[in-house]
Amino acid sequence: MAGPLRLGARHSSGASSPARRKDRATGVARPQRKPPLTPEEIQARVLHRDGLILVIDKPAGLAVHAGPSGAPNLEECFDALRFGLPRPPALAHRLDADTSGVLVLGRHPKALSKLGRLFSGRDTEKTYWAVVEGAPPADDGVFDWPLLKLNTRSGWSVKVSDKGQTAVTRYKVLGHGPGMTWLELSPETGRTHQIRVHCAHAGCPVIGDRLYGYVAPGQQLHLQSHAIVLPLSRNKPPIRVEAPPPAHMMQALAACGHRPA
Repeated sequence: MAGPLRLGARHSSGASSPARRKDRATGVARPQRKPPLTPEEIQARVLHRDGLILVIDKPAGLAVHAGPSGAPNLEECFDALRFGLPRPPALAHRLDADTSGVLVLGRHPKALSKLGRLFSGRDTEKTYWAVVEGAPPADDGVFDWPLLKLNTRSGWSVKVSDKGQTAVTRYKVLGHGPGMTWLELSPETGRTHQIRVHCAHAGCPVIGDRLYGYVAPGQQLHLQSHAIVLPLSRNKPPIRVEAPPPAHMMQALAACGHRPA
């Protein structure tokens, strides 16, 4: 998982066409290319839409915004999500590239400001589903190991360390399968790779985790941002949005007892 965006660091996802976008690392304009999803494909992933926000079902394996590699990213698709507004929506928070599921976008600056306060104030409720190797130490509990982000010549990673930041993840077992467990996880903090590192440190790495576990050929990360609750209005009930499990997790979920509604 990844945390909220800083309010002053709003991504300029749709302020220009792909031909005019610049690489955020180098400042050099990128060559024009087609977005990784067609307008129809990204619009089909909209789970919720109102005047303030969009909630979409992010596909696994696609970064939410541009990185140093210049690889395709989800922001390049946001121009197709205007739905009549003068500018595209923008990211209210982030998900790791390999994580699928619920992703919240603000439709205009006022909405992004409100969402920024909600995410930074931990007023949202996020629920993740994961299928992990083995099993955690109990059927429900809390992982509260502090996490430290390390920068090295080969990149960066996160590890459990007494020198790290506070990180709290509540978990509950939803089912068991052969050598695997289906977990519901609720992070109370938003540290980088929090769920993945906590599960690995507990001896039950997320299936398909190439950084903190083991990956079989062709295997994808079995971690999904499953649902979110957003208290957007004092006068209305909170908005709850849920994403269906991704196709690559269905076999493992079924082995753990999940049955589609």
